[in-house]
Amino acid sequence: MPERVELKTADGWTIVGDHYREPQDSPAVLLLHMMPATRGSWEAFANVLNQNGFGALAIDLRGHGESDGGPDGWRDFKDEDHQGSIEDVRAAIAFQRAEGHKKLFIVGASIGANLALQFLAESGDVSAAVLLSPGIAYRGVMTMPAAPSVRPEQGVFIAAAKDDKRAGGAADEMARQIFGALSCRKEFEVFDTGGHGTDLFAAHPELAQKIVNWLRNF
Repeated sequence: MPERVELKTADGWTIVGDHYREPQDSPAVLLLHMMPATRGSWEAFANVLNQNGFGALAIDLRGHGESDGGPDGWRDFKDEDHQGSIEDVRAAIAFQRAEGHKKLFIVGASIGANLALQFLAESGDVSAAVLLSPGIAYRGVMTMPAAPSVRPEQGVFIAAAKDDKRAGGAADEMARQIFGALSCRKEFEVFDTGGHGTDLFAAHPELAQKIVNWLRNF
């Protein structure tokens, strides 16, 4: 069972997470949910990570779940409120660093994917990010300005489905644009069907282990 943790962001929000512990010298993964999901949407994948020797931390982004502003505050968020969620990511990565994990990864879905790419581009603390159904712009959280800043030694794995129109466009086409803007170690997985974000795991059970195997290369 994960441990419930509370984190404080630099701008004063309390963020709640599920911490799936592994030894301090193990790699660790931060899990960022899609909207309007919560950290619980990562439970199955977090257990796969644990079974493969990874620590994991799944958080409720601000306005969601048990975090400040939740569970439904996100409904009234303006774009700048969603953009502020990058502070949730910064606080979570700082927590994992303080736990002693030397190698860090982020896996995000939908708006969580966009936040993951944004943080990867701004920080050398994270080795790679996995983006499930990223978009060009989710509620003001942009990917294309961040993509060129990802370092060559970092990595990005992108997965999307052709039947996913939830993002306001064709998810596979947006993912392909983001992929093309990257100059780093990268992999692209496009499915004909599978839906949006973490729904891809239910439609394609093999995806979880494929992601784990890819992360092991870093």
